[in-house]
Amino acid sequence: MWNQFFLLEEYTGTDTQYVGKLHTDQDKGDGNLKYILTGDGAGSLFVIDENTGDIHAAKKLDREEKSLYVLRAKAIDRKTGRQVEPESEFIIKIHDINDNEPKFTKDLYTASVPEMSGVGIIKTALPDMSRENREQYQVVIQAKDMGGQMGGLSGTTTVNITLTDVNNNPPRFPQSTYQFYSPESVPLGTHLGRIKANDPDVGENAEMEYSIAEGDGADMFDVVTDKDTQEGIITVKQNLDYENKMLYTLKVDASNTHPDPRFLYLGPFKDTAVVKISVEDMDEPPVFSKIFYLIEVDEDVKEGSIIGQVTAYDPDAMNNLIKYSVDRHSDMDRIFSIHSENGSIFTLKPLDRESTPWHNITITATEINNSKQSSRIPVFIRILDINDHAPEFAMYYETFVCENAKPGQLIQTVSVMDKDDPPRGHKFFFEPVPEFPLNPNFTIVDNKDNTAGIMTRKDGYSRNKMSTYLLPILIFDNDYPIQSSTGTLTIRVCACDNQGNMQSCNAEALVLSAGLSTGALIAILLCVVILLVLVVLFAALKRQRKKEPLIISKDDVRDNIVTYNDEGGGEEDTQAFDIGTLRNPEAREDSKFRRDVMPETIFQIRRTVPLWENIDVQDFIHRRLKENDSDPSAPPYDSLATYAYEGNDSIADSLSSLESPTVDCNQDYGYLSDWGPRFKKLADMYGGDDSDRD
Repeated sequence: MWNQFFLLEEYTGTDTQYVGKLHTDQDKGDGNLKYILTGDGAGSLFVIDENTGDIHAAKKLDREEKSLYVLRAKAIDRKTGRQVEPESEFIIKIHDINDNEPKFTKDLYTASVPEMSGVGIIKTALPDMSRENREQYQVVIQAKDMGGQMGGLSGTTTVNITLTDVNNNPPRFPQSTYQFYSPESVPLGTHLGRIKANDPDVGENAEMEYSIAEGDGADMFDVVTDKDTQEGIITVKQNLDYENKMLYTLKVDASNTHPDPRFLYLGPFKDTAVVKISVEDMDEPPVFSKIFYLIEVDEDVKEGSIIGQVTAYDPDAMNNLIKYSVDRHSDMDRIFSIHSENGSIFTLKPLDRESTPWHNITITATEINNSKQSSRIPVFIRILDINDHAPEFAMYYETFVCENAKPGQLIQTVSVMDKDDPPRGHKFFFEPVPEFPLNPNFTIVDNKDNTAGIMTRKDGYSRNKMSTYLLPILIFDNDYPIQSSTGTLTIRVCACDNQGNMQSCNAEALVLSAGLSTGALIAILLCVVILLVLVVLFAALKRQRKKEPLIISKDDVRDNIVTYNDEGGGEEDTQAFDIGTLRNPEAREDSKFRRDVMPETIFQIRRTVPLWENIDVQDFIHRRLKENDSDPSAPPYDSLATYAYEGNDSIADSLSSLESPTVDCNQDYGYLSDWGPRFKKLADMYGGDDSDRD
């Protein structure tokens, strides 16, 4: 029994419950062996001391949940990690204790008997007892011993009797006629109303089904049974039209789905009601004669030509007039239009199948008396092809011929394309142009498969004599009317190897390599180097020259003007003249118009010789002055506007005497000293008495 242990369930002790002990004869007690436990609940419900092999239950167990556990034990050598014996399996069984009280399977016992049942041990006192009148009965039964004699004992019990339902009642409509109203053109499946028949039975005995009897409106309406509420829902089966019929009369039957054959003698278990449906007139939108229109038209049709027609009508009894229009969101380019009265569609612009083969437009039909009633229809316009494009080369061909070419060699195969799409397919023909029917250099061969081959016609070609040949080719198609074009093929003469591979097509390189020797090339390079050295020395000498001052005269007043501009309104004072041209002559813009005065006539732009030399400013000004003096179109107003211009943002008023109200009166400029250090020089010039005397 070593491999089977027993354990009590629902253990409530403070210590863990001891299960048993595992031990092997190989255990010498020196601690070299380790016991390992695996299987059901190992490590969680059951723990083992790996040194001694003692097994304990870590938790309280319940036999009703699980009565036994299968575990496996191993003994492993700690040093080698190997098992000293094969793995053993053992079972832990849980002993039962009386910890559950007995329970009844049901808290309450009930009995039932179908209504209308015959008599039994307990006899009914009333004939044909009906569940609909009373469903529950309670009977107390007393039993006496000793034949009911005195001194006998008795006991009582209570019997609850429930009458169950049987299908002994047919459905009945509470009213014989129902009235509903429906607008015309309502969607199919629309619910118009509900009717319900009453049935005092319950459960499946009260389930019923509604149906429409044959007769007026049976094909226009339908009735659906709601299984949850046992109601009949009247729905629309076909489209209604007030103009065709205004009133429908239906006969709707309600019948039980589970009749009881025992009570068929009571009569048919169904009832019938009359349902009247009145159709109300509604203002309906126009109706087109088709769901869409497909129109085919040739692309060469003239502007204003009628290409098709759409028709619509008012389904109402009033038969209102209809007007037609094109939805411009579907025809943004306004290519088509429509006659508003008869629906004739005509073109406004030329058509081109190659750019737009299909046009999908939308036509709107609207009632004249009620613009809210409108309908839309798609019109698909297919543009039929007309042969109005000439064939042309399918790509740009880079053709070459070898200098060592022989007669009859194929140097290029050309193919063409055509924007047209003829119904019989493309067929192209290739011929020389009539002006040059016989080309002495090349031959055009029509391959009869919409391609042509270019063949050599003579023995050998020379780049020195002719480096490029132009070969015009006449291409025409076979459709009506025939379209043709002339494609010119450029053929270069190139040097090739023996296999015909191109090596060089540059005739100049050939002449240079053949006409110049190595010594001549070296002499040319030396001359170029010497020329570059001379240019560098000349530029260095120019930079070392002492530059003369721009202004020599002491009476020149432009110093004051520049000083005044520095203390003026900022950049707005310098917009009249670009001073950067004087500071950097090489960076100037040629032929730039003056910005101070707008000339009355815009003269032709004059090209001047660029001054690439690094010259000083004075020399530059003299040259520019000479150019303007010799130019008859140069304006005479050189610098008047430049120095009379003042900035808009200057905080000081004008100091010019030209704008003074009185010329001879003395003016007091003492306030200039209050403007700060920036105006100190002006204050010294105009503020003192000496300056006034000067």
